[in-house]
Amino acid sequence: MRITLIADTFPPLRTSGAVQLRDLTREFVRQGHSVLVLLPAPGQRQPWKLEEFDGAQVLRLKAPRTKDIDYVRRTLAELVMPFVMLRNLRKSPLAKERSDAVVWYAPSIFHGPLVRALTKSSRCKSYLVIRDIFPEWAVDMGLMGRGLPYRFFDAVARYQYSVADVIGVQTPGNQRYFDRWMGQPGRKLEVLQNWLDKPAKSRCPIRVDEIALAGRKVFVYAGNMGVAQGMDILLDLAERLRSRLDVGFLFVGRGSDSARLKAVAQSRQLENVVFFDEIYPDEIPDLYAQCDAGIVALDPRHKSHNIPGKFLTYMQSGLPVLANINAGNDLAQLIRDERVGQVCETNQVDELLLLTEKLLDQIETDSALSARCTALFEREFAVENTVKQIVAALSETAAARS
Repeated sequence: MRITLIADTFPPLRTSGAVQLRDLTREFVRQGHSVLVLLPAPGQRQPWKLEEFDGAQVLRLKAPRTKDIDYVRRTLAELVMPFVMLRNLRKSPLAKERSDAVVWYAPSIFHGPLVRALTKSSRCKSYLVIRDIFPEWAVDMGLMGRGLPYRFFDAVARYQYSVADVIGVQTPGNQRYFDRWMGQPGRKLEVLQNWLDKPAKSRCPIRVDEIALAGRKVFVYAGNMGVAQGMDILLDLAERLRSRLDVGFLFVGRGSDSARLKAVAQSRQLENVVFFDEIYPDEIPDLYAQCDAGIVALDPRHKSHNIPGKFLTYMQSGLPVLANINAGNDLAQLIRDERVGQVCETNQVDELLLLTEKLLDQIETDSALSARCTALFEREFAVENTVKQIVAALSETAAARS
């Protein structure tokens, strides 16, 4: 199958989205598909730049800058982005290439016009991979009301949904957002779990036995530290455990809250907490091999369901999880059903403390704990299953329309 894959993040970026798109691209190629990745390239001078990436073609298309600018300029830039990308695609040597399917990744919500043009010219089907429900999550977080800006972004998102033949959401709980979309015939909605490939294993520059946490049971958090994560409670937890010299917390990553969180830890003189900047994805397994449990954090104001990519990396490495997440999230039931950690849905530090101590005991006494984590990963989150599911859904949709 000739597949065009559209996203706004890809290596050399190190974000979780970039890693997911990298892994998806590699697996499509491994399973015998021809892949063209289309990406916006804000800092690029020429209209297009064609690269080879592990057997796939990557076409970087000049586009407006959308990062690190004010919200108004960013919105305008994202609104015109798909049209600018399409114009520059038509200047490239791949302008007349045709696809059997278009697969695209949200965020962003603004790719709809580009997808519509490509599916129309190729007369092909499309699959939208949705990893967060915007603008709904912004409303949940109090970042946006339901006024004019919300209605604008909601209209953009719904247009994007309208051009999709298949939509894959993270969890069953997110299917309710698409009841209206499913009212049209010929559409397919399914749960598409997050995915992860087997990583290349590189030595991590962080050596736990050489830092202040040496000799402790280490809870590690690796990933974005922003508003959506609600991580202050983790510092409250560390403060409650400061007298336990056998427990420590390691935070690795960056984000809008990282500097503030580090400053708070320093002001409280939390000697059981250490921060590091982000590391390369291929260094993650070596980091986790030095730790005892992974941390998942989601702001309790969330109403949508989310299984963060870091949860997958913990499972892949055999690390049980300590999770503090929004009430009712499908992830909570998954952790309990699979017995791969402890989960708090109240956002209360007293309960989180009890669950932490329970997990520490479990790590010591449950010899099958790590094996359950890796088994869950292989069954639910391996990238080969993701590609097979996407291809099957696209083939089913094509057959239904023929």
